[in-house]
Amino acid sequence: MTLRLDKLPDRTPVRMSLSVDPDLASALSDYAEIYRQTYGAEEKPEALIPAMIESFLASDAGFKRARRALHSNASKET
Repeated sequence: MTLRLDKLPDRTPVRMSLSVDPDLASALSDYAEIYRQTYGAEEKPEALIPAMIESFLASDAGFKRARRALHSNASKET
């Protein structure tokens, strides 16, 4: 049977530990407070960090080009 929707990719979260310096921890707490004031929804910095990283990576054109080249080169080697 053929479906129009491809099989969904693995969406199992991967747990990673992260240590940040005190200034960054303070800035992340401030961001979470400003987020609460802006949207009326309280989120812990830990919940905002993945979205912040995704947004950063999505907006980095140099990273996107280099990543495509990295994966293109890797597929050529195999």
